[in-house]
Amino acid sequence: MNERVLVGLSGGVDSSLSTWLLKQHGRDVAALFMKNWEEDDSDACPAETDAQDARRVATAVGVPFFARNFAAEYWDGVFEHFLAELRRGRTPNPDVLCNREVKFKTFIEQAHDLGYPKIATGHYAQLRERDGRFELLRGADPGKDQSYFLYALDQSQLAATEFPIGHLQKTEVRAMAKRANLPTAGKRDSTGICFIGERAFDPFIQRYLGICPGPMMTPEGKCVGEHRGLHFYTLGQRGGLGLGGRRGGSGDPWFVIDKRVVDNTLLVSQGEHPLLYSRCATAIEAHFIAGTAPSGSFRCMAKARYRQSDQPCTVSVENRTLRVEFDTPQRALTPGQSIVFYDQEVCLGGAIIDEIDRSA
Repeated sequence: MNERVLVGLSGGVDSSLSTWLLKQHGRDVAALFMKNWEEDDSDACPAETDAQDARRVATAVGVPFFARNFAAEYWDGVFEHFLAELRRGRTPNPDVLCNREVKFKTFIEQAHDLGYPKIATGHYAQLRERDGRFELLRGADPGKDQSYFLYALDQSQLAATEFPIGHLQKTEVRAMAKRANLPTAGKRDSTGICFIGERAFDPFIQRYLGICPGPMMTPEGKCVGEHRGLHFYTLGQRGGLGLGGRRGGSGDPWFVIDKRVVDNTLLVSQGEHPLLYSRCATAIEAHFIAGTAPSGSFRCMAKARYRQSDQPCTVSVENRTLRVEFDTPQRALTPGQSIVFYDQEVCLGGAIIDEIDRSA
């Protein structure tokens, strides 16, 4: 295969090694740095440093380098949706939307405009073609697998994509980058939400949604404090509630167990309350990578959050709405979060958790 390929070079070690590997394989490679967020003086996101690192890698590997600003596309396609979900009291996952709308849509369009029919990224995921259809597979490194964030991609996006390091362990990536003398071989991995990065979440969100105080109540109806705004909290959250020094009770930590948008109330409990657990959820906006949804119901494994271990469940399909029933109660199933389905190493697709059935 000698198709021209444009690598999304972020300035990190994963995309750097992806660029180097493709060049080593004799491909016609170029690199593109995507700027997806407009910083101001109060922002901590080191986009300029990342851009400089990306340019250094492109020079070291010997490939053409491009830089593009996709901040407007990011704002319209990702950030406005993120804020709207927070206003509804939900906990969205912007990384999933960023992949679908920017990294594997706007980026692919830009690559085609530049004459590159293929793109490549440093994601820890793998692809397999069977009977003219593409399957998304988990990355070989279980601790770094990113298929959870890629479930919303369609067949045309996968057909135009390559994941050069998906078959490698992270330790191998670091070692290979060091042997290749890549400038980013020892660079620390970035963490945090895609556009927020490593800056503090609460002050950042407060700039856009402000503060909207309301009562903190126990399920029994006792007021134990005041919250700053439902958008600052998520189900299952421990800490940040200001209740640590509260006298009385069991001495156990406090947790968020629900958010009532209708009366701006944050429900909290001391200790592991039964309301933290549920077996069933309704999920919307279902997307299946094969292009069509299974009919009726099917058994599979699911992850209701990125770091969760696989959980066996039964999924019932009705159009783009799903009912997911887990074999065992799940802790803090959260509206707005993605639930992603697997058949062994194959990512089948996923959906957005909409409602939780705590009575099941």
